Amino acid sequence: MEGVGITVMEHLLIHQKEAPMATGKFTRLLTELIFSAKIIAREVRKAGLVDILGLTGEINVQGEQVRKLDEYANRILIYRMQRAGVLCAMASEENADIIEIPDNLPKGDYLLIFDPLDGSSNIDANVNIGTIFSIRKKTSDRAYVTLEDFLQKGTEQVAAGYFLYGSSTMLVYTTGNGVHGFTLDPSVGEFLLSHPNIQIPEIGKIYSVNEAYTMYWDERTKNTVNYFKSDKNLRGKPYSSRYIGSLVADFHRNLLYGGIFMYPADKRDPAKPHGKLRLLCEAAPLAMVVEQAGGAATDGKQRILDIKPEALHQRVPLFIGSKKDVEKATELMQQG
Repeated sequence: MEGVGITVMEHLLIHQKEAPMATGKFTRLLTELIFSAKIIAREVRKAGLVDILGLTGEINVQGEQVRKLDEYANRILIYRMQRAGVLCAMASEENADIIEIPDNLPKGDYLLIFDPLDGSSNIDANVNIGTIFSIRKKTSDRAYVTLEDFLQKGTEQVAAGYFLYGSSTMLVYTTGNGVHGFTLDPSVGEFLLSHPNIQIPEIGKIYSVNEAYTMYWDERTKNTVNYFKSDKNLRGKPYSSRYIGSLVADFHRNLLYGGIFMYPADKRDPAKPHGKLRLLCEAAPLAMVVEQAGGAATDGKQRILDIKPEALHQRVPLFIGSKKDVEKATELMQQG
């Protein structure tokens, strides 16, 4: 990049008239979120040099073993965001219940829902991981926050996005007026605009799914995946298979190149018949991003952003990516 690029805050101020929620409070929220991500990125870069790789021995609310860097990212986000002065509560993938703002700290009317370190099972292998976030506003007039305030449809999000920690650290986000990507320049410590107005191709060339679970899929799911592997699809030739196993990394690649990511429901665990990915902290924020970039996201039946959550950690199947690919996958999931 030549010259001095536009920072996130400069970009937000330039487009403030087009994004009414970009007030001083929202700017403060985003500033603290960015600072937290910089701290996490720093630890990710030196993870192999200090004792933050591996498992803590604890189990999170999802029944998964907690990794040390996961726990660290979660603690950083909670600590920093509780002190931002603009939130009334938070929810994290790692915490079973709502995270309240202590009474001795200033509060606002924003809600933050996040996955502190998506793809954490890949940490030890040095694979790209990320932080996914969703920003909403408190819906009730009550002086306190309840679960109902969090159980909003994805259409109610005021902003959403993710930080990607890899060969470079990136921020990709939307406030409902397009999608923009910023890359962290370590020499100045700022996220600079590197991917303005991201648009996902209408038809992609990549399909991303964990085919090791084929034996657990129903026939409609098998037929849907086989469609993208055949030469009878929209492209007239097989899509390339690319699956990292880190949602934010797979999504980011497909967002730039075009393609579809699929995490369908399967029969591995009868207690979890609705898929693995979390609606509020994974599916909904990425659905807002992809739709703003011209793509689509469904659960195989309906638009992700139209789903009314019934629980804080509700899980859903996810078909997300290029618009025509997702529409075709959703159509095939309705057949038979």
